[in-house]
Amino acid sequence: MRKPWGKLCIYPRFIGCSPVMAGGRLFPDRDIRGLIRMQLMLLKKLPEIVAAVVNKEETPVRLMFQDEARFGRISNPRRCWAPAGIRPEVPKQIVRQFTYAFAAVSPHDGVLDSLVLPEVNSAMMSLFLEEVSFRHPDEFILMFMDKAGWHRAKDLVVPPNIKIEWLPPYSPQANPTENIWDEIREKSFANYAFHSMDAVEDTLVNALSNMESNPTLAQSITGFPWIISISLIAN
Repeated sequence: MRKPWGKLCIYPRFIGCSPVMAGGRLFPDRDIRGLIRMQLMLLKKLPEIVAAVVNKEETPVRLMFQDEARFGRISNPRRCWAPAGIRPEVPKQIVRQFTYAFAAVSPHDGVLDSLVLPEVNSAMMSLFLEEVSFRHPDEFILMFMDKAGWHRAKDLVVPPNIKIEWLPPYSPQANPTENIWDEIREKSFANYAFHSMDAVEDTLVNALSNMESNPTLAQSITGFPWIISISLIAN
C-alpha cells in the first residue's frame, strides 16, 4: 500500500530556549524529521564553527546573520487598536512595485548593517558585502546566510575579511534577521498605503536607520540564547 504524502504536522521552532509552535504545514514524515535534524545540527555545530574561526584569526571576530526582504506598495492589513465599539478601517491596495532591504545583524551587541537596493542578484550582494567589510575594517566577519542563488553565485565578490557559512534549508527561524523584518513591518509599514515607491524607500531607509542607531533594540530581538552564549574570545 502506498504511503500517503504526509500528515498535518505541528512542529517546534528552536528560537530561544523553549519550543514555539510554528503552525501546521503538510510535509512528508521523513522531510519534517530531516528539517528538525538539520536545525538541531546547527545548534550543535555553531560553537565549533565559531571557535575554529576565533582561534585562527588574529583580529576580533564578529558573528553576523544576513538576509534580504522585499518591501513594496502591496499593503497587508494588520490588527490595530481602536476605541471600544468601533471597527477600525485601514487602507488596502495591490500595486506590484518593490525594493529590497539587505541587512546583517550581530546578535551579541545589536550592531546592524543595512542597505536598500533595487534588486537581489550577485552584483547587489557583492555591493552589500563590500559595505559590511568597509564598516568593520579591523574585524573578521563570520556571516551566516541561506543558500539563495545570489549568495552562491560564481561571480559573487567576498571581501577577504568575510567568511560565509550556510544556514540549514527551510529554516528562517534560525536566522535572527527575520525578527528585524518583523519589527520594521509592524512599526513602519502596517496599515499604510504608499502612493509612490519614493515613499516606500524613504520609510524603509528611515526604519533601518532608526534600527541601526538603536543596537539595544536590535540586540533584544535578535539575541537568541543559543547564539549569544557562544564566546567570541579565543581560548
